[in-house]
Amino acid sequence: MKLDLTDMLYALSFALDNVEAGLLGLDTGHCRRVAYLSVIMGKAAGYAEEELRDFAGCCMLHDNALTEYIHEELAEHKKIPASLAELLQNSESKMHIHHSVIGEKNIRLLPFRTNVSNIICYHHENADGSGIMKKTAFETPLKSQILHLADMVDMTRQLTNMEESEFEELKKWLQTNSGTMFSQGSVELFMNAVSFDDIVRLQNKGVYSYFEQELKTTFYDYTSEEVHNIADLFARIVDYKSEFTQSHSMGVAKLAEKMACYYGFDEEKTTRYYFAGALHDIGKLVVSNDILEKPGKLTADEFTKMKNHAAATYYVLSQIKGLSDVTEWAANHHEKLNGKGYPRGLTADDLSFEDQLMACVDIYQALTEKRPYKDGMSHEKTISIMTDMAAKGELNEKIVRDIDAVMAVHS
Repeated sequence: MKLDLTDMLYALSFALDNVEAGLLGLDTGHCRRVAYLSVIMGKAAGYAEEELRDFAGCCMLHDNALTEYIHEELAEHKKIPASLAELLQNSESKMHIHHSVIGEKNIRLLPFRTNVSNIICYHHENADGSGIMKKTAFETPLKSQILHLADMVDMTRQLTNMEESEFEELKKWLQTNSGTMFSQGSVELFMNAVSFDDIVRLQNKGVYSYFEQELKTTFYDYTSEEVHNIADLFARIVDYKSEFTQSHSMGVAKLAEKMACYYGFDEEKTTRYYFAGALHDIGKLVVSNDILEKPGKLTADEFTKMKNHAAATYYVLSQIKGLSDVTEWAANHHEKLNGKGYPRGLTADDLSFEDQLMACVDIYQALTEKRPYKDGMSHEKTISIMTDMAAKGELNEKIVRDIDAVMAVHS
């Protein structure tokens, strides 16, 4: 399956940025801004384009374990810490340790072409060894030092509305902390490579154009296993967002693959269909947990916000070059044949067979899986409900029968 990995990570980082914005009070776009500053410094450090591409990808995903941390806090305390932003600022916090170490482990799932070891693991280390793992600048990669500086700059400064005088103050702050909080090498790179014009371009939403210019579109042909690993990483990020959907995306991906094999999709199409199943709910990262986890019936306004997740999935995936079919399969999972679904109110004439299949797979998985507020339904009960939905013109009747035949042996 051909993908431009950097392009894909840039698109998917939009959803991760929304999680951080909601929890930490950061301006939306944190991961992208950090990657932007890091690539400017990385270029000045002499990294070749392929190395810069992988570095950019790591920076975009440097906080990839944030939802996993939230999941563990929910499991342990039944609530998210009241002041997550304060936890992030505390260099000794469990959050720093967890999301650095687990984030490093997660990133190994991605098929980078160059060495990205320890970039994420050590991105909260201070140059003088006062960080969470007590590593000095002599013990950490320069890329990790660059990422640390860019991350702290964006977290402590309002780059999106920074004025030139504030930029000069930022440079003085970096120089003051050179050799203690930040390595001398990373500070020198910032001073020599990052100008106020770069901040202005960032403010004018020129980050993507910069990446297009510096990191030209490059498609690699990834194996089915590599694509599965990419999909699994983002499915876990989505599922960890809420304990109410703790394994839903992975369940949909596996069932989508099972049905793809049943219908005789070739290997390439089966891989793409698995990918669509894994990322069908990527838009839920922009939905508040208050809505995702409300045990009772949603108000009209809350339901409207919930429905936005399907539109957000379409937006995120449509930004990835070469995935137009995957985008439709993933984003149309709440459409109904009678036009009463969402977000676009498509009808049977508008929906492909793959769209209709994904809608059925999503419903089957949602009804049969166990959640904190309900037990999973039996196969028989689930098929009965889906058969009624097909009779009302909502689902494809033949697909419901086929899922019945495939899954009956596993129930």
